[in-house]
Amino acid sequence: MGGTVSAKSELGWGSEFTVRITMPKGHPPEESEEASAQHGPRTPLAGKRVLLVEDHPVNTEIAKRMLSMGGILVDHAENGQLALERYIAGEVGYYDAVLMDIRMPVMNGIEAAKAIRASGRGDAQSIPIIAMTANAFEHDRRETRAAGMNAHLSKPVRREELLQVLGEFMR
Repeated sequence: MGGTVSAKSELGWGSEFTVRITMPKGHPPEESEEASAQHGPRTPLAGKRVLLVEDHPVNTEIAKRMLSMGGILVDHAENGQLALERYIAGEVGYYDAVLMDIRMPVMNGIEAAKAIRASGRGDAQSIPIIAMTANAFEHDRRETRAAGMNAHLSKPVRREELLQVLGEFMR
């Protein structure tokens, strides 16, 4: 191994120390069985792409982790308007499904789902749009179905439930 150590100091200001170590390039560690079990098995949905529409940062992070643990690719939009723009900007078939929160600023999930269905794109009627929301009453479920959504998941969503519903629509 080789390297250098240097120091700079200025009275009343502070000190800066720099350490540079030259090392050979390493190899990524192999994933242990324990780590693999912690992240969960890859699913038949691995490689599929989902547009996650969620305005709450913590909910976004949780959903991203649940999806990516199964090998699902995730794009994110913070509100319905951005989701509509991302959907329209992509090629037909780019997204395999949309996971849609309902209560969001700018454009809510109901409006966004209706706009996607009315967009006239080749996959506008066939792309699965799944509500993933805290709205859990029966009238909420009817409203999401009337907006053209294929399914309704009430938060908190379990990973198994999320993957099962996605699997029903993304074959």
